[in-house]
Amino acid sequence: MAKQQSFADKAMKAAMHAGLKCEKCGEIKQPTLLIDSVPSKHGGIRFAQTRVKVCKCNEKEIYG
Repeated sequence: MAKQQSFADKAMKAAMHAGLKCEKCGEIKQPTLLIDSVPSKHGGIRFAQTRVKVCKCNEKEIYG
């Protein structure tokens, strides 16, 4: 049978979650791969990949 997990155990595990906290909203920033379509110099389209850190306060700016 599985071990029962109390609320205190869950809260302690969430507090130990690794990552940078946002200065504005206090949430942990989640690293995400952002892919943009960029026109190439030969008239085609290429895809540019960048890693960004997303939290609640900058979510609309990045996904928007």
